[in-house]
Amino acid sequence: MRNRMRSPVYCVASPRLSTFSIVARDADNGDLGVVVQSKFPAVGAIVPSAAAGIGAIASQAWANSSYGRRGLALMKKGLTATQTLKGLLKSDKMAEHRQVGIVDSKGRAAAHTGSECMEWAGHMVGKGYSCQGNILAGESVVTSMAEVFEQTEGDLIDRLFAGLKAGQAEGGDRRGMQSAAILVVRDKGGYGGGNDRYVDVRVDDNPRPIEELERIFKIYELCLLSREPSTRLVRLEGDVAQKVQQALVALDYLTAVEKSGFPPEAADALQKYINVSNFENKLRSDGTIWRSVLEYLLNEAGLS
Repeated sequence: MRNRMRSPVYCVASPRLSTFSIVARDADNGDLGVVVQSKFPAVGAIVPSAAAGIGAIASQAWANSSYGRRGLALMKKGLTATQTLKGLLKSDKMAEHRQVGIVDSKGRAAAHTGSECMEWAGHMVGKGYSCQGNILAGESVVTSMAEVFEQTEGDLIDRLFAGLKAGQAEGGDRRGMQSAAILVVRDKGGYGGGNDRYVDVRVDDNPRPIEELERIFKIYELCLLSREPSTRLVRLEGDVAQKVQQALVALDYLTAVEKSGFPPEAADALQKYINVSNFENKLRSDGTIWRSVLEYLLNEAGLS
């Protein structure tokens, strides 16, 4: 199932990304993504790179910031993850200071942990993914990421978050936490279909970056994604209609609560709330409301 696990090694002290990450492909829909955490500011600006239908790359340790651009260009030409990795390392005099994880559009994964990376450093490669990290609390950080990623049900986003949290639960980056990021690409998956950045969320400096990344992602999902199943739709009637109106009154979108039904005034107020909150992606015209929007509305109004 997995490739080699490296033994602990040492290297000279130098500024580098003490980082753990996952690169992966969703076998069901072809989504490609990277999730990462580091005791380093703005890790999302350096480590992850991905392009829909091509591949995903995490470049870390003494990161070579050109690996993302160059690696994706090689895979676009048809090279596999393994061939791309060999091509990147071949011309790099600092190869033994690099750590890289790559997955291509077919789900073939490859990784490299240079002999000069700081302990604990290593990687695990499985079907459709690679987990890697350096300056970690121990080997269990990477093994737990891999195991939980494999076992978690759901889409690529759910599995990436689960794997990252599992790594942190084992101690993660032994220097601590500072930044985190998740990048998932899908053809025309970005805002308005204008690019492939289906998910692109970052936390650049926070004492609990993974928790903050999840918090921000929930808002991102409300505004930009449509992952909720239809079973999460709730009809605007009965107690739900009353609570929604009470919340809209509390937030000054509505002046009074109608004791029965959900009148046009309430529907207009709800639409204004959705527009102001940037939830147009979740707007409904069939007398229902997404549970995520309902929960957010009630919480904002102090009624949850």
